[in-house]
Amino acid sequence: MNNKKWIAVGAAFALLLTTGTATSQAAKKRYVISVKLIGVGWFDNMDKGIKSWAKKNKIDASMTGATDASPEKQAKMVEDLIAQKVTGIGIVPNDVASIDGVIKKAKKAGIKVVTHEAGGIKNADANIEAFENAAYGAVMMDNLATCMGNSGKYVAFVGTLTNGSHNEWVAGAYEQAKSKYPNITRVEDPIESKEDADVAYNKTKELLKKYPDLKGFEGSSANDVVGIGRAVEELGLNDKVCVMGTSIPSMTNKWLQTGAIDKIFFWDSALAGQAMLNMLELLNKGQKIKAGMNLKVKGYNKITVSKTNPKSFNGAAWVIVDKNNASKYNI
Repeated sequence: MNNKKWIAVGAAFALLLTTGTATSQAAKKRYVISVKLIGVGWFDNMDKGIKSWAKKNKIDASMTGATDASPEKQAKMVEDLIAQKVTGIGIVPNDVASIDGVIKKAKKAGIKVVTHEAGGIKNADANIEAFENAAYGAVMMDNLATCMGNSGKYVAFVGTLTNGSHNEWVAGAYEQAKSKYPNITRVEDPIESKEDADVAYNKTKELLKKYPDLKGFEGSSANDVVGIGRAVEELGLNDKVCVMGTSIPSMTNKWLQTGAIDKIFFWDSALAGQAMLNMLELLNKGQKIKAGMNLKVKGYNKITVSKTNPKSFNGAAWVIVDKNNASKYNI
């Protein structure tokens, strides 16, 4: 064999080794996203996004969670992932404060961690939000106020009292009402649904009995407006009570069409999951998450840094849906 042939064979062998090494490195990576709970449409949709990302990138990526929104169970699951020495962990926390301590353990073990719906997180490498939370809450209030005729009483629900993003949304709505709609008042502190539509349903009936003149409901968990809408429809109040909140069409379309739910607000949870995974990839390649970065996911093409937390970043990815455009979204 002449020298040219030897060079060609050597080059081909080197390319094979390089390709094999890259494939091997990708195969060794393992990313896991720990969510609040499984078995609900919101996180079923996130799981679809994670599986699609894993297939496209040929990297092991999956989702895990308990069947109820338990901070304790989630913390235990994340600790198990640390013990398994996964490459990176994404977390959508039930309780930001308690999971922050577990994240510290992960970081100590050399594991990259990103979060979502945790604007106040301290120990993660980075947090990503679909949007700036106070602005999202303000937009929700603008729509709720219009429905309420700019006056009356409303109540706000959160999935858990310790959920960072939910509390920021309802605070944003509350501040918007105080500054722009002086004739709108919130009764009671935010109501906890425990991410459970049945809890939201029962509490809505109790609240309407206690405050028969209630005109508005704001939901935060994807299950909140489902339970609220059921109660409103059962009581025949579709045309008298305004119901709005975060959820997705597949969970709410039935009540959107009857008017028991007036509008829903959301971001695509599948895309949020993919944004977290791309952040983990960037971090594991030694890059730092910073303002202006393109995460190569729709709505996260030019992220901005939070005004209150340098580790938290925002996309521009909210969607507003009513009965007229719900069919446009396959989520």
